[in-house]
Amino acid sequence: MEFVPSCLQIPQSLPGPAAANFPLYNLYFWRRGDGLTEEAESTAHRTPLPPIVSLFLRLFGTIGLQHFTPPGKRHSALDIKTTSPSSPWVWKVPYVAVLSTRNAVLNTEARTLEADILSRRCVMMRLLDFSYEKYQKVLRQSAGAVVIILPANMSAVPQDILRQFMEIEPEMVAMETIVPVYFAVEDEELISIYEQTLAASASQGSSSAAEVLLHTATANGFQMVTSGAQSKAISDWLVTSIEGRLMGLGAEDLPTIVIVAHYDSFGVAPWLSYGADSNGSGVSMLLELARLFSRLYTYKRTHAGYNLLFFASGGGKFNYQGTKRWLEDNLDHTDSSLLQDNVAFVLCLDTLGQGDTLHLHVSKPPREGTLQHTFLRELEMVIASQFPEVKFSMVHKKINLAEDMLAWEHERFAIRRLPSFTVSHLESHREGLRNSIMDVRLRVDTSTLTRNTRIIAEALTRVIYNLTEKGAPENLQIFTEQMVQQEQLDAVMQWLTSQPRAAQLVEKDSTFLHTLEYSLSRYLKDIRLHYVKADKRDPEFVFYDQLKQTVHAYRVKPAVFDLLLALCIAAYLGVAYIAVQNFGLLYKTVQKLSLKVKQQ
Repeated sequence: MEFVPSCLQIPQSLPGPAAANFPLYNLYFWRRGDGLTEEAESTAHRTPLPPIVSLFLRLFGTIGLQHFTPPGKRHSALDIKTTSPSSPWVWKVPYVAVLSTRNAVLNTEARTLEADILSRRCVMMRLLDFSYEKYQKVLRQSAGAVVIILPANMSAVPQDILRQFMEIEPEMVAMETIVPVYFAVEDEELISIYEQTLAASASQGSSSAAEVLLHTATANGFQMVTSGAQSKAISDWLVTSIEGRLMGLGAEDLPTIVIVAHYDSFGVAPWLSYGADSNGSGVSMLLELARLFSRLYTYKRTHAGYNLLFFASGGGKFNYQGTKRWLEDNLDHTDSSLLQDNVAFVLCLDTLGQGDTLHLHVSKPPREGTLQHTFLRELEMVIASQFPEVKFSMVHKKINLAEDMLAWEHERFAIRRLPSFTVSHLESHREGLRNSIMDVRLRVDTSTLTRNTRIIAEALTRVIYNLTEKGAPENLQIFTEQMVQQEQLDAVMQWLTSQPRAAQLVEKDSTFLHTLEYSLSRYLKDIRLHYVKADKRDPEFVFYDQLKQTVHAYRVKPAVFDLLLALCIAAYLGVAYIAVQNFGLLYKTVQKLSLKVKQQ
């Protein structure tokens, strides 16, 4: 899978109206800046005209042609204000792209789906009107590009439309296409451009040819042009993972519980991939669990005989590459590691921010007498006794090594024969929410995330301190609502969703990673960073540069407008020429008419 995000921007400033000074000798006229081109100026000096003709031409140029451009030429971005003083396009809109193609260069005229001809056009469509059938139609007609306009307020979008797009999104990612696909968040200016383009496209279906010709000549169009270069593969991009630990009290060979959550997000447009539920909720829970158990491990009375190893993995959306390399470094390339000694189980946190269900995903059902089975039993008991509104189940799915992508992160550990499972509110790994740009902050309910954090914390604590065997009642609340801080979870979620976290956007020295490292270091010891880089000979993932580009929107007139303009100019000059050539006859005719009027 190869992704090339980019950014589309409209110029921020435009010059004022230029002076209206046009030589009209050959039915063409030029402009360069506020004056004439050298060619036009030299022509003006070489071909002097009679004073009466000059007067006519200057008058005509002043009152009628000061907004015209050469036939066959378009109004450039620098001429927008001069061309249409009442509608200057001075605004900025973020566009992000491009999915499934390395080609992000764009130079096409804008159209909507209503147009009859979409070939080599930039097709604009709103999310509310988007469907897979329409998307396929655009691709079949060999469109030059696609711009999908997203609502500024996702909460106002009907749920059925969101679900439909999330179902289509994986197919858009998997589909190979040479057509660049852009996404833009709507605002007033962008909607205005869309509506004008929609009106121009819809007019092509009018019943009268005259209406089509008239509308075509008077309508405004938009040309979308990128100025960026072709994207190139980045060979040395590093994906970063962070680990920290709380060492147990007692002998050296203590059992280790590993708690894992991947921090990166994924979607059809990386610059719009905020990954709120998947997997911002998992990272938020991991940080809160680190805070809670660091307090317990501070005091000797509550310092348990278990090592707790916390791991925030990178590259989770790319087949868990960060976890894969971490396991290789700890199991294959070192003599001493907590993962080599005595791993009780690995608990992976994924998509835990909504719903009244919790599922424990396993590759192999845990056997009785193991700590993995003990955790399952404690989890069931905590939910049944303290949170009866939550529906819990265990989902067993064998690892399918024939598939390109693993289903859940615990499968990386299960392949290395480490007991592991994933907790999620999703019953299936194929849910579109896990890899969608629609996974925004509004998708996570902080109260639900807080409740799920309490459930996991209670179950872990009962396992670590062996409370059931010691006769602790089933409904014993170890962590009250005040101890699991909802405000803390909400603040972390706000921070995580304030920036896109696609793996190809998170640099190793980014502010996001520094903040995550600092947050873990507040509660954990021995913080370590791990890096993974794609193999140059046989890379498992490829990232590209040119993540941002500048695209200029030009306001244009169609070619038929230039034709009509040329005809009007030719007719005017013809009349002027005849009048000048027959000036004597014209003068006598005017005198006769004047005498008749006086005699009457």
